[in-house]
Amino acid sequence: MGMIVQDRGCKNVLDAWLNNSRPAGGNSLSLRLFTSNTTPARGDTTATYTEAAGGGYAAKTLAAGSWTNTLGSGVPSSGAYAQQTWTFTGALTGNAIIYGYLWVDADGYIVCSERLAASFQPQANGDQLSITPQIQMSQGTPS
Repeated sequence: MGMIVQDRGCKNVLDAWLNNSRPAGGNSLSLRLFTSNTTPARGDTTATYTEAAGGGYAAKTLAAGSWTNTLGSGVPSSGAYAQQTWTFTGALTGNAIIYGYLWVDADGYIVCSERLAASFQPQANGDQLSITPQIQMSQGTPS
């Protein structure tokens, strides 16, 4: 699964996180699964969604500099990260359902989020969910 980030702000995301140049809190991203039946918006904070818990779940760190970048006209236009897989030890706390995933920056702000095509509810030891993080600029001129 991947997502297309709209032009607005996309170049800044690519330049900062994919090129290891983000200041302040750092330039790694946290890949998290959310169990609230809403889609958090870019720029929201962690208080706007419920992160998965229990069942062996832990967020994944997407380290800056570990992306495979594709250049377009001399600047990064897309990037991909190695597939990330969660292997659950059982049901999530409260038998929660995973509705999607999001990337959170080191300052606690949501960079982007996406709902899964179908919700996922881990039940048994060994249930897995895999995501291949990708970012791609859409058509047009980035702002």
